[in-house]
Amino acid sequence: MVTSRHETAHRIFQERPALLAPTFKLLGVSLPEDASVEVLTPDATELKPIERRIDTVLRLRPRDGGAPTMLAIEAQGRPDPEKARSWAYYLAFLESKNRCPALLVVVCQDKDTAEWAMGPFHLGPDDWKHLTVRPLVLGPGNVPVILDPEEAAADLAMATFAAMTHGRSPDAPAILKTLAQALGSADREALRYYSELLDTGLGDTPARRTWRKLMKNGSYFPGRGTFVEETYLEGKAEGKAEGEAVGAARSVLRLLEMRGIPVTPSQRDRALACTDLAVLDRWLELAFRATDAEQVFDG
Repeated sequence: MVTSRHETAHRIFQERPALLAPTFKLLGVSLPEDASVEVLTPDATELKPIERRIDTVLRLRPRDGGAPTMLAIEAQGRPDPEKARSWAYYLAFLESKNRCPALLVVVCQDKDTAEWAMGPFHLGPDDWKHLTVRPLVLGPGNVPVILDPEEAAADLAMATFAAMTHGRSPDAPAILKTLAQALGSADREALRYYSELLDTGLGDTPARRTWRKLMKNGSYFPGRGTFVEETYLEGKAEGKAEGEAVGAARSVLRLLEMRGIPVTPSQRDRALACTDLAVLDRWLELAFRATDAEQVFDG
């Protein structure tokens, strides 16, 4: 099942493509240093026999006119014996359709899944394995633990991605505190984007509860009028349940705003009037992949 935690694990590469260079350096694979990045449709269906969708598809075009590279980025929450066949299809489809090399990157947030995802996966009969799939894997084993606030502030995308990846680590509280300190000196938009992205990306884990306590504490952003601070103060004034609903509704609206998706006044009023946290959570999931606001509020 696609969840908001699953979405954020790969979506960050679409919305912050600057993250590609440092993460591929971790993998020991070189990408063009000066390239434009295109976000492509994730649909890999042919003649509609089976619907297949890649989590994120990017095309990197070197600005010097060299051959492009296709990137398929998949978020994987647990080992799945059927995935190797899908991944082989994705790579073959992208190379055949675009006539250029394709790479598969699998993002994992736990050690066992990351070790499984490395493969290699050999496909074919027992006596003739004609195809081998070897994904590139980003997980707790190779994504750095960032505990220096200055290092985190210098690259908020990598720091947030690292915090998501190590969300189940014993070091998670220290990692999250470091990121909160780094965000304390960030501009309003960056604070809003990364704090909400991480809140979603951590899923229903103790780390998420730790992150929410850090955000609600407000000590990193005193008197700045930030989204985090406003939501906290509103929650105290209006009561805990109502405050949570208001905060969730604003998360939906601001995510759509950051993605450049217009929201009508009636849709905004509907979101802010909603007090059902389950509905608001569903709207937040839809907001990550919708192309217009109707898909969120009428989906």
